[in-house]
This record gives sequence, C-alpha cells and structure tokens, in this order.
Amino acid sequence: MSVKLYLRFLNLIHALDGGGDSPAMDLDAKRLLEEIAVRHSQDKCMTVTDAMAMSHIASPATIHRKLDQLRALGMIETMFEGKNRRTKYLRPTEMADDYFEQAGLVMKKALAHI
Repeated sequence: MSVKLYLRFLNLIHALDGGGDSPAMDLDAKRLLEEIAVRHSQDKCMTVTDAMAMSHIASPATIHRKLDQLRALGMIETMFEGKNRRTKYLRPTEMADDYFEQAGLVMKKALAHI
C-alpha cells in the first residue's frame, strides 16, 4: 500500500512539475530549494557559503549554478541582515511558497486515495 501511495504521489508531483505555472527545476535545484526553505522555516537562514558546502547535493560549482538558476526562476532571493553587507542570506520567494503549496495539495490528493 505504501509503495502505491508513494508512486501516486510521485506521478502527481511529476505532473505538477511538467506543466502549468510551475517553473522547470532539475533535481539538484529542487533539493537545494527544499534545503533553503526548510532552514528558512526554522528561522536558520542559510548563507550562500552554507549552500556551497552542501556536498551531499552537488559540487560547489554545480550549487553555484543551481543558485543562479533558482534566482532566475524567481524561487529564491538573496538578502543582507543588518549592516553586514558581506554575508548574503538565501530565502525562498512567494513563488517558492506557491510551489510548495501546490506540492502540499498534491500530497493531500495522493493521501485522499488511501
């Protein structure tokens, strides 16, 4: 039962990612966005340096490209805190929140068929 539920969820997520208003992101970019969003939701904003050290996702060069991709898609933005202009913090945008909202609805839909 769990396998079928998870596969249904994946099918719905792929449909979400494949069409409509959602921007196209590859798996590395999605994983990075998820990490940024989770940290942000815990009030532990991630710095660009923190992101670059996430070797479990990709190499620093790839992460740098994925950050640029996420910025271009409007999914993340960089910000400074206080007067410190040397450290850039990453945060999900409203567009990212909308993406996660849609993913949550997909999850609900998958669970409704248990």
